[in-house]
Amino acid sequence: MINTVDFITPPVDDPYWFGQIAAANSISDVYSMGGRPLTALNVVMFPAKKLDMGILREILRGGHDKTVEAGASLVGGHTVDDEEPKYGLCVNGIVHPDRIITNAGSRPGDALILTKPIGSGVLFNAVRSGRLPYAELERDILPSIAALNGPAMEAALQFNLHACTDITGFGILGHLQEVAHGSNVQVILNQRSIPFYPHALDMYRKGESTGSNKANRAMVAKGNLEMRIVLHKAEEEMLYDPQTSGGLLLSLPNAEADALLQVLHDSGIGSAVKIGETTSEAAGIIVE
Repeated sequence: MINTVDFITPPVDDPYWFGQIAAANSISDVYSMGGRPLTALNVVMFPAKKLDMGILREILRGGHDKTVEAGASLVGGHTVDDEEPKYGLCVNGIVHPDRIITNAGSRPGDALILTKPIGSGVLFNAVRSGRLPYAELERDILPSIAALNGPAMEAALQFNLHACTDITGFGILGHLQEVAHGSNVQVILNQRSIPFYPHALDMYRKGESTGSNKANRAMVAKGNLEMRIVLHKAEEEMLYDPQTSGGLLLSLPNAEADALLQVLHDSGIGSAVKIGETTSEAAGIIVE
């Protein structure tokens, strides 16, 4: 059995989208270990005296619909009166004990495949600050953020998958650092191959950022990071952008990468792309 608990503060003002994204974010922890979600409990913090209860109803509806989409059952939950709305799920899942996937199993010669674009952190802040119209976020970006990682993992498990992690609050470099040091491999990251959400890079160019970029940068700096490419400030900030309900980072033999990408694309995961590979050199990250 796998048990995970995860919740977030609203990344968007629309309560139904918020519920869907929070649920997808929570359920992803089970998928990233190769598991299948079975049941979920709502974890709710809500200022009942300040906000209309209809907002909470829509949040819960979004979470319920996404849980059902994942094939799991929503079996209850817990609610606390709080100053700021927060929502997520405690998810129980199942995985065969001999087939548990972790972020520490990558091997030299593996390819690294990312299944969703990055940039959600700066986009959410840009909507809040008024730099990006909400309509742009809702039309072009939210469907991807709210998408479950289940189909991507189902495809990956058809191959000799060595390691996996979902890309969330630590940003792409933070999670790659965990893979590198946990697996004792060197990660070669091809920065030009990383898919970005529309408008994300432009928001950094316009001065938008997040509250997590600085901390993520400091965390990655404690590892072994070498930048072999000259990046503009905005491009560099994208590497530390915290994700909500981000994609999976899949590590498998390089010889199987093209076949997995074809299966992912055929499954409707068109943004999946190879972003790097691993070597037997000293654990760390090289960005080139």
